[in-house]
Amino acid sequence: MLNRRTFLRASGVAIGLPFLEAMLPTRLRAAAGTGTGSQPQRMVLVGQPLGMYGPNFFPEKAGRDYVPSRYLKNIEAYRDQFTVFSGMSHRYAAGHFAEVGLFTGVAPELIRDKDIKNGISLDQEAASHIGNQTRFRSLILGGGDVSWNRRGVRLPAESRATQVFRKLFIAGTPEEETRELQRIKDGQSILDDVGDQIRALNRKVGHPDRERLDLFLTSVREAEQSLQQDEHWSTTPKPQVGIKQPTSDFGGPQLIERSRQWYDIVHLALQTDSTRVVTLWLGTQERPEIDGVNLGHHDASHHGLDPAKLDQLALIEEAEIKVFGEFLAKLKATNDGDRPLFDRTAVLYASNLGNSSNHDNNNLPILLAGGTFKHQGHLAYDTKNNTLMSNLYVRMLHHMGIESATFGASNGIISEV
Repeated sequence: MLNRRTFLRASGVAIGLPFLEAMLPTRLRAAAGTGTGSQPQRMVLVGQPLGMYGPNFFPEKAGRDYVPSRYLKNIEAYRDQFTVFSGMSHRYAAGHFAEVGLFTGVAPELIRDKDIKNGISLDQEAASHIGNQTRFRSLILGGGDVSWNRRGVRLPAESRATQVFRKLFIAGTPEEETRELQRIKDGQSILDDVGDQIRALNRKVGHPDRERLDLFLTSVREAEQSLQQDEHWSTTPKPQVGIKQPTSDFGGPQLIERSRQWYDIVHLALQTDSTRVVTLWLGTQERPEIDGVNLGHHDASHHGLDPAKLDQLALIEEAEIKVFGEFLAKLKATNDGDRPLFDRTAVLYASNLGNSSNHDNNNLPILLAGGTFKHQGHLAYDTKNNTLMSNLYVRMLHHMGIESATFGASNGIISEV
């Protein structure tokens, strides 16, 4: 039996391995093969600061046999494994300030402009029960003001992918860590240094474990290549053009590539059981580098029903859903014991804005994928008198094995899923 905390080691490097059947005691290995093995559940919360345009996001029909909307067509392959919710919110007043309550779901009177009295966020509630079972109780990535502790104090997010990669995979003295990270930037893979150990490990495990290990190592190499590309473009001078700077900010970051990089790191963190709880805040106010888009994301989202702006907003949001679908595909392709990692990971995709054009916080775009849920296709609640989103959070805690009766301002539980 392999130790559950087996690492691949080189100078300044320690890479934690994903779950392998060879790490189970023999008596449990047979149980895993029959689907009775007990495996941990996981949770990923993905937040978008500028919402999703409702007519392109929500299906018109409720139930499992809905016709997919423009955006949902891009994740049609997983329609039996996600639920879209309409008519759900925290009932907060209009305004961007409600971002702070997206994952806490406290009562509306506690989330007011310049008067915030927040509570613990869903990710931190789950992490508090997991404790020290993983290297990191939780990861808070990307940015935003969405993770809060039990005292209502905001927890900072890590906005640098290189630093998260360092924390997850590079262990050693600060000098060794710096040297190894520089090697990655120079195009040299950590995996080249641990090749002999990988070959030796392959001789100790069965075919299913070799497939899992190969997928994991491929993911590590892809993450390294992404970091190399990120470093290259961050140090490459921008081209000079002989025109005046436009009034809109056309120098925005690569939204989709940055999102893909974050999703890859989240996938690796879950795959290695480095953490079981992740919060990821995505998005940009500026112009993303997407074909056909020449407006800033914020500008396009404040469309005022202008058809030209709506066309560009659709291109941005559709690209975001596509890269989210790539993340779901990776979870689906990754085995976690006897099941795909997707089946043990609750992935919530949501925004605090239902209509970004007027900063409305009702009828939020909400999609719950994966996990131990009875997915229902499109669950449609009253779009005027919204169901509390905190009721869904109670159900998500149950998925994590936490039998809470309430969370935030909940007044029940979403039992349909």
